[in-house]
Amino acid sequence: MSSFDVVIIGSGPGGYVSAIRCAQLGFKTAIIEKYTTLGGTCLNVGCIPSKALLASSHHYEELQHFADHGIEVSGEVKVNLEKMIARKQAVVDQTSGGVKFLMDKNKITVYEGLGSFEDATHVKVSKADGSSEVIEAKNIIIATGSKPSNLPFIKIDKERIITSTEALKLPEVPKHLVIIGGGVIGIELGQVYLRLGAQVSVVEFMDRIIPGMDAALSKELTKVLKKQGMKFYTSHKVQSVERKGDVVTVQAENAKGETITLDGDYSLVSVGRRPYTDGLNADKAGVKITERGMVEVNDHLQTNVANIYAIGDVVRGAMLAHKAEEEGTMVAEILAGQKPHIDYNLIPGVVYTWPEVAAVGKTEEQLKEAGIAYKAGSFPFKALGRARAGGDTDGFVKILADAKTDEVLGVHMIGARCADLIAEAVTAMEFRASAEDISRMSHAHPTFAEAIKEAALAATDNRALHV
Repeated sequence: MSSFDVVIIGSGPGGYVSAIRCAQLGFKTAIIEKYTTLGGTCLNVGCIPSKALLASSHHYEELQHFADHGIEVSGEVKVNLEKMIARKQAVVDQTSGGVKFLMDKNKITVYEGLGSFEDATHVKVSKADGSSEVIEAKNIIIATGSKPSNLPFIKIDKERIITSTEALKLPEVPKHLVIIGGGVIGIELGQVYLRLGAQVSVVEFMDRIIPGMDAALSKELTKVLKKQGMKFYTSHKVQSVERKGDVVTVQAENAKGETITLDGDYSLVSVGRRPYTDGLNADKAGVKITERGMVEVNDHLQTNVANIYAIGDVVRGAMLAHKAEEEGTMVAEILAGQKPHIDYNLIPGVVYTWPEVAAVGKTEEQLKEAGIAYKAGSFPFKALGRARAGGDTDGFVKILADAKTDEVLGVHMIGARCADLIAEAVTAMEFRASAEDISRMSHAHPTFAEAIKEAALAATDNRALHV
């Protein structure tokens, strides 16, 4: 029987990063992955493939505006969806192969098969050919991730009524894509197919899309996407989803009790994700699972069984790849006797539409609910020289700061390059910067990042210079 210091079940961003950090710290490490490729949901059917399709569709959309820049394209420009999806898969394969390279480089043993507990120190690996192997571990990290959620009355057939996984490899551009759920995944994939020529309708139970983010971001993104042609049905509760041939009919009830009917050729069910522990046999190790299916952990990500930890989507908190990576690193360092920490308030959230949406810290709604006195400063991208030069004038940056101390409590932005710009806000907040601190830092001109400086100036006694 092979024996290891650390065995990690699941090779997503949390699992594989944790394995690398464990190996760096001198632990004999193994990782178990039930699929034939490493990288989990994020690399295979999540973050990476969706961003590849967003990039390809963005290039196509940009062609429509080339004339504004004095570029004339003659001849027919058309979408080859098959080639676009093939490129997406090539990106996925290269990225997953990169993870395999990192496992080899760090001398991490990789087991292909379903990992399940035999007891608190033994994990069974059930392989595709029907054989199995039991390995021993001093410490075990559960990193089994999540799967798409569903509504109990919806039958997903993976052909016309689909999840995000199938939406990444459709055989055609939908004529009318009806999306159930206005969260990050639904909006991102909706924009992909909107750009390629589909009619896209979004049905959302809450009163706004991306409901977990600051309301101002939701309002601005809704405005921009409506301008692009996307239709929204917020405050609508889905009643039924039925397929007849190539037609999917979605019925939903609005706040007044009125029923609307939407007929599409595809319906994407995007109502969130659920922790995935199927087949883990956590009970054999005595590990507690909550009523919501999450693995129960303490502040050190330790389960009720001392040598077993859990990270990523399978534990509480935002289901984000970078959150899982931080947790994977944290557990490895705890096992090595170090004292790492994670400030969960400073885990940024991003929506990779165009314009991009990004945020970190508290929203205005959260500050109001907590009774915290704050001041706000905003700066619109349309007042930014770089944004006008590039033609990306939608959006703004908003900074929320403590009314008394001026410490930055939240940064919310929508616009070009915001997925990258948010890192400046995270850095500032990690060092407990004030709005004035940011406003006094030199920002290169002309850049999109100047919007952050101007928003900080606006939050500091309304001192914005260019608006």
